[in-house]
Amino acid sequence: MNLALKGKRRKIGFRYAWNGLKEIASTESNFQLHLISTVVVILFGIMIGLSNVEWAVIMLTIGLVLVTEMINSSIEKVMDYVQPEIHPAVKLIKDVSAGAVLIAALTAVVVGIMIFAPKIIELL
Repeated sequence: MNLALKGKRRKIGFRYAWNGLKEIASTESNFQLHLISTVVVILFGIMIGLSNVEWAVIMLTIGLVLVTEMINSSIEKVMDYVQPEIHPAVKLIKDVSAGAVLIAALTAVVVGIMIFAPKIIELL
């Protein structure tokens, strides 16, 4: 494959990825809630003065939550497309997918408490 074609495919791939991000950010209320939480956590982290390691853990945790939410939304859309009628197997698939987001979100809360609580206590 020549390099010009390879570069063009990469640009198109990024365009599709950005379209996906724009779509989920504009249509999925849970993803919007996670984005608002992300902004709050980042602003709070700046105010408190997190270390580089703390920032790395926070950013990885934020990424985990956002990625699981995107995968969950994708699974839900695929299942709605494949099986538009209510079906017990589809419900179970969607519930398990949503459970993955819940685990990621609870993990984020625990990580947030572990990082921010000592700093807040220190300020008091």
